[in-house]
Amino acid sequence: MKQNLENIRRRIADAATACGRDPQTVRLVAVTKTVSVDRVAEAIDAGIDIVGENYIQEARDKFDALYDRPLTWHFIGHLQSNKAKYAVRMFDLIHSVDSLKLARALDKAAQNNAKIQKILIQVNISQEESKSGTTENEAMDLVTDISRLEHVRIKGLMTMPPFFDQPERARPFFHQLARLQRRIADRNIPGVRMDELSMGMTGDFEVAIQEGATLVRIGTALFGARR
Repeated sequence: MKQNLENIRRRIADAATACGRDPQTVRLVAVTKTVSVDRVAEAIDAGIDIVGENYIQEARDKFDALYDRPLTWHFIGHLQSNKAKYAVRMFDLIHSVDSLKLARALDKAAQNNAKIQKILIQVNISQEESKSGTTENEAMDLVTDISRLEHVRIKGLMTMPPFFDQPERARPFFHQLARLQRRIADRNIPGVRMDELSMGMTGDFEVAIQEGATLVRIGTALFGARR
């Protein structure tokens, strides 16, 4: 585990340095979907400090077991509005907000918990029917609408490109999200920050970093192939 983590961090640093970025501007989100609590604890001991969970129930079990560990919790999966209250209780950042309905549910839950919930807007850049996310064309209006809510704060964007065996084929999708990020930032919408780009996974994170990723979501390279 420690060797895997050191290897990933070295690759992150090399990718950032090669394109003139400070490696400290890229953070590793350890994707812990289907990973046991014991393995997550082992990863924490090895040095991970951000975990990304895809499912609320699985996350609750781990959250309860690891509540006293120094962790930041990110939700990276598809989130239903009726699970918003559970997500707000556990997660520091929710990557996958793709509708005003979900944002309003999170806003209400955050108000009930006396919290300001940080979120990213998920954009389905590839326009795949199998993937969640707002469209690139609708993203600006969605960001503007959500910005009016009092208890959520937009911090950036997230996307998942199609799966390719060749990382370079994912580059146009990362580039497109970064371009959208700049367009939204240029609007100077009150209360909206475009600090984060969540993109890139085990197979393509170095390309994502070259295109501006600040959060890379890595599971397989850290924990091995899922059983």
